[in-house]
Amino acid sequence: MNDATPSFDPQSDSGSAAGSVAVVSGGVGAARFLRGLMDVVDHERITAVVNTGDDTVLHGLDISPDLDTVTYTLAGAIDPERGWGLVDESWRAMESLERYATVRPEGSAAAPRWFNLGDQDLATHFYRTARRREGASLTEITAEIARAWGLRLNIVPMTDDRCSTVVTLAAVDGEAPTDVSFQDYFVRLRHSVAVQAVRFDGDARLSDTARRAFTDARTIVIAPSNPIVSIGPMRSLPGVDELLASRRTDTVAVSPIVGGAALKGPADRMLVELGFEASVVGVARLYADIASVLVVDTVDEHLADEVERAGMRCVVAPSIMSTPSLAADLARITLAAGRTVSDIE
Repeated sequence: MNDATPSFDPQSDSGSAAGSVAVVSGGVGAARFLRGLMDVVDHERITAVVNTGDDTVLHGLDISPDLDTVTYTLAGAIDPERGWGLVDESWRAMESLERYATVRPEGSAAAPRWFNLGDQDLATHFYRTARRREGASLTEITAEIARAWGLRLNIVPMTDDRCSTVVTLAAVDGEAPTDVSFQDYFVRLRHSVAVQAVRFDGDARLSDTARRAFTDARTIVIAPSNPIVSIGPMRSLPGVDELLASRRTDTVAVSPIVGGAALKGPADRMLVELGFEASVVGVARLYADIASVLVVDTVDEHLADEVERAGMRCVVAPSIMSTPSLAADLARITLAAGRTVSDIE
């Protein structure tokens, strides 16, 4: 059964490289966890290694949704209701595209409006695109954007190469299964259609900066992000699972599934549609080879023994980050679990 909730002393590793934390990150859930982590750990000791499988090109612009969600959230600039985009945003550029809908030739992909880009948000994409055209790596550009927003923690893309999440939609009414980009599935189709498969295209590798973060960190945290399309792209990169497995005793995962459901997004439905169990036990089965501890919410305490039979030590704690203080509490508990696991195994 799970142990008593551990406690974390933020001074215990103060100022040392051994006290650093690397967080395997997706979008909204990871951003909220990182915001809590910033309240308990020196910012310079935190590295968020962020999924880029969601990245896309629209209007000729390089767009990195998870990187931007993490950056905007940690800078205190995210729209709190949507959980993405900037607060006090305006949409005049998107609205103005309607003018061209009447003249756009059939089959043209010009001027799409299904993926909203706010007027302020466009500035980030303008900058990223221009710097990429100048030959800068995504790692370099992401660091520049983080500094522009006044952030001191390290935000690192998982790769500097192109990696695309492709979703195969289940066949409907006798039609053949259809491959779409992740953003088509998630935004245009509002993740309302059943999924048959997910794959990750591109000859990408883990960036050297991300690799060093995982190798050098005292604790690795797998954030409460979708295991399939937020954590999955990173795990698909050559050698990543082997690297995480080698750090297994120092790796703690936080379940994105609470009471059998995802708090945001389609993770619970995707798990079921792809043949997994939408529960903390299902999450444990997915992560047991690369993490030694799973933090689950109190509503799932009755499943703690099953989590442990799946191969992970179970820590039960409030995990719904509805306030900054609750996010900070979750970060403390998660770090404490990582500090104590090597003494237990």
